[in-house]
Amino acid sequence: MIGDPAAPVTIVEYSSLTCPHCAAFHATTLQDIKARYIDQGQVKIVLRHFPLNEPALVAAKLAECVAPERYAGFVDVLFRSQAEWGTMQDPTEGLKRYGRLAGLSDDKMQSCLTDGAIEEKILSQRLEGSRAFQIDSTPTFIVNGEKVTGNLPIDDFAKVIDAKLP
Repeated sequence: MIGDPAAPVTIVEYSSLTCPHCAAFHATTLQDIKARYIDQGQVKIVLRHFPLNEPALVAAKLAECVAPERYAGFVDVLFRSQAEWGTMQDPTEGLKRYGRLAGLSDDKMQSCLTDGAIEEKILSQRLEGSRAFQIDSTPTFIVNGEKVTGNLPIDDFAKVIDAKLP
């Protein structure tokens, strides 16, 4: 989660770490949301994995294994470097380089990548999003119960957020 746990507006973000639209959201719109709403304690964002392919699932598993205080930063790094590791012949090796930078040992990464409980958690969140909100593309956001699809410009997001503020 990013932001104040007591914030009145909760945005649940369903994203795939290999989705270019998700990466664009993290590079642009999310930064604007942080400046306008998160930093003022009005919004919190809960990140949920919605892997669309095997490399996204591998990346999500590694993200789940970094220390909680490094999670959001690690996800941000993966989105910013997506064009590099996402197009590699073996994306897992590229992802492991970033895992090492986040403080994961090779043994810890191997353990995370083979841990069935971590994979089950990720895939269960994906299935829950599909069932509860009919999510079928990324990024998709649930803003205090309202579904918002796609990397919208900040002004469009602001309209949705402002309508939810007390």
